[in-house]
Amino acid sequence: MNTYSYRIDDIVYINLTNKCSNACEFCVRVTDSYKEYSLWLDNEPNVQEVINSLDKVDVDSAKEIVFCGYGEPTYKLDVMLELCDYFHSIGKKTRLNTNGQGSLIMGYNIAEKFKGKLDTVSISLNATDAKKYQALCHSEFGEKAFYALIDFAKECKKYVENVKFSIVDVIGEEEIAKAKEIADAVGVELRVRAFIE
Repeated sequence: MNTYSYRIDDIVYINLTNKCSNACEFCVRVTDSYKEYSLWLDNEPNVQEVINSLDKVDVDSAKEIVFCGYGEPTYKLDVMLELCDYFHSIGKKTRLNTNGQGSLIMGYNIAEKFKGKLDTVSISLNATDAKKYQALCHSEFGEKAFYALIDFAKECKKYVENVKFSIVDVIGEEEIAKAKEIADAVGVELRVRAFIE
């Protein structure tokens, strides 16, 4: 059973792919399901398949639509952008939760494509330097993934109104303070989120 869309509280999440350039030590994708949802996909959906799945999640009353599943949504960039148009047409705000490696994945700077499509881009910072990031996230791009996600945030700021870094609260106060310095230097908000078990 493919779960292309699911709802938690007043947010609808869109699950587009299993693919991810990271293998983060803390990622929920090591489990078969998240909450009551089985998020592993047998096939990657097209735009219409996602739209067809929305009747199960009461999209009309949702506060926001978030592209976030077991994989990195920018692998399905074209589908995501077309869905942004659809969700905006029905009056919904859109957010991308990303590892920030979309430009590495696609082989070109993708941030300009977000203009008028995404209302928020939330980038998982996860660590405060390239070595720590790679030790934790095991990116297929190696340490350059960390520098790429910083650059990605800078680029996204040119085209998206709300850009933020997120980091998990278990890293400790000192690392959170360093993460805040990085976010301030880029000019984006830092969201410290609770670790999901």
